[in-house]
This record gives sequence, structure tokens and C-alpha cells, in this order.
Amino acid sequence: MSCSVSLIASTPDASRVVAAAAKLCYSAVSCERILEGLDEAKTRVFLDRLRSSGHLSPFEHASFTFAIEGLSRVASHQLVRHRIASYSQQSQRYVQMDDTTDCVMPRSVAENPEARRVFADQVRAARNAYETLVEMGVDREDARFILPHGWQTRLIMTMNARELHHFFAVRTCRRAQWEIREAALVMLTLAHREAPDLFSVVGPACVTRGKCEESHPCGKPYAGVEELLLR
Repeated sequence: MSCSVSLIASTPDASRVVAAAAKLCYSAVSCERILEGLDEAKTRVFLDRLRSSGHLSPFEHASFTFAIEGLSRVASHQLVRHRIASYSQQSQRYVQMDDTTDCVMPRSVAENPEARRVFADQVRAARNAYETLVEMGVDREDARFILPHGWQTRLIMTMNARELHHFFAVRTCRRAQWEIREAALVMLTLAHREAPDLFSVVGPACVTRGKCEESHPCGKPYAGVEELLLR
């Protein structure tokens, strides 16, 4: 995998929070009373009911924050299309892109010796040009224009559980772009480990609905959530 992903924060007791928020809509008692009556088994049953009824707005009360490093700007541009989220990304305007930063090389390039050479030569030329421009007094915010789309970046992203369900539905699909799909699979594994009841039924349509909804199916449907989880 080209990038590293870690879960750095999440809503404490997220499953019970979501279940309590949903029960409150139909209850005359206080939140404290509702939480007291929600043990693990009752929480799981109630979350299953929410999913089956399509009542997912209570899932928005649980949030998960991920730190992602080594992702290319190609993939980060796809990531920020998920607008119901908060992002803080390393700035190429203020941070010097030195020789410790690299460009993500796709496997299709890395596996071909000649393509790898061409790719590496162009990355080296771009880095050298960037450094030369900065040494000439060009501002970093202007010198960065020469850097490749594949240049690595760092970011912190926070999404609520409802938006994560949508994110996992489209980004863990086998037809998703390979880099964001790899990151999404790690995110799903981490979120499932943290709040398994919230993410017990999650993933592309072949998992959640039993059939593919893509116009050009991959022909390799997942057997279930377990197949998505990284071991």
C-alpha cells in the first residue's frame, strides 16, 4: 500500500450514542434513562432496525477522525469530493517539498522496468526544477506548479458514520481507483474494529444490497463484509 492510515479519534461509545439518538425521537424519557437501558445486545438490535428502515440520520452523531500520510494528490482530490467531511491537508504553499517527499508510483509503472525508468526520470526532473526555482527566489506557492499530480501529501479527515457508509459504498468497490480503494479498505477495517455494530453491514452494493448497481460490473462480487476487512 502506498499510504498509511490511522484512526486517531472517534466518538466514545459510538454505537450507543447513535442508538440513543434514534430512540430519543420516539421516547418521553430523558437521554440518561435511554442510555441506561441500552446494553450491547439492545444496541445491536436497534441499529439493525435503523439500517433496515433506512433511518440513518442518527448515524451522523458518531464521527471518526483519520490521519492519512503518503496519499497522492491524485487520490486526495478524489477524497475531498466527499463534501460532508472536514479536511486539514498539508500545504504545498507553506511547507517546503524537499527530497524526503516522494511521488506515488502506480504498480502498473513499477512492474515495467522501462516505464519505471521513465517515471523516475520525470519525477527527478520535476523535483530538481522545483528546488532550482526555490533557490532562484521563486515563492514555494509558485514553484509547486511544477510538481507531479502524484506527489505525496498528508491530511487529517473527519467523517460521521453516515457519510462513511456512503464513502465505503463507492470507494471499496473493485471498480474504484486503486489508491483511494486501498485507503478506504484500511479505514473500513479501523472503523469496524472501533465500532463493529455501526459498520456490520457496509460496503458496495454487492454486499449491502446483494447485487451490483454499477453500469459496468466487475464480475467479482464480495461475499460479505468479512471479505472487505484487512486481516
